[in-house]
Amino acid sequence: MTLIAILLGTLAAGIGSVWLAAALSFGVLARYTQHMLSLAAGALLGTAFLHLLPEAFESGIHAQALFLTLLVGVVFFFLLDKAELWHHGHEHHHAEAADAHDHDHAHRDGHHHDHAPQRMAGGWTVLAGDSVHCFGDGILIASAFMADLRLGVIAALAVLAHEVPHHMGDLMVLRKSSGTRRAALLKVTLAGAITALGGLVGYWLVDLLHDYLTYFLVVAASSFIYVALADLIPQLQKRLSLAETLAQVAWLFAGILLVTLASALAHTH
Repeated sequence: MTLIAILLGTLAAGIGSVWLAAALSFGVLARYTQHMLSLAAGALLGTAFLHLLPEAFESGIHAQALFLTLLVGVVFFFLLDKAELWHHGHEHHHAEAADAHDHDHAHRDGHHHDHAPQRMAGGWTVLAGDSVHCFGDGILIASAFMADLRLGVIAALAVLAHEVPHHMGDLMVLRKSSGTRRAALLKVTLAGAITALGGLVGYWLVDLLHDYLTYFLVVAASSFIYVALADLIPQLQKRLSLAETLAQVAWLFAGILLVTLASALAHTH
């Protein structure tokens, strides 16, 4: 009975939060792409600095070990990002060479072809960090269910609530890097499903893995910080009118505020 409850709770929290975030990002707010990038940056930074890292530093583990984990995580995700860029460049090199003759022929004929928008790197990075984060959430939900069924339900709902703004940020990053909404939703859904894997592992090894949860939090935080600062913030550094700049800043703080409120709600329960 407890195992079934853990599976249902982790799937509802992990996948349900992704679909709710997708309904908001691709439905109601789909027209505001630039604003969603600001919201995504705020949500990722807020998740890292106001939720994950404070929880990690409350664990009692020496700060130097946690900062070292954070530094190694940022460097690792930088290298992962470089590998993604190299892979994409190598993958498209021959295709671009093959298309060169066709483009020259089209231009000689007077036809104009728009180039596809440049895709943003960071997809692997945000998925890796999201998967680590979801795995840790699954262990936490499993721990709550094993303590008390009602506590487990509250924990699953709390995870679902505080993951929505964070997944909105993930979807915007992957929408840019993958090129399609469907691909972005599929990837984040698969990452969300890792919550159930964390729940299963937590059911069997909760005592053994509990000591490593703090490091899961820091590694996840390092990925969100890197993606926000390396991929999202640079896209917002454009010369804009005063009104557009104020809107951009407002959406950035809205993302931080959403995560702050969701995190406060989770801690209250």
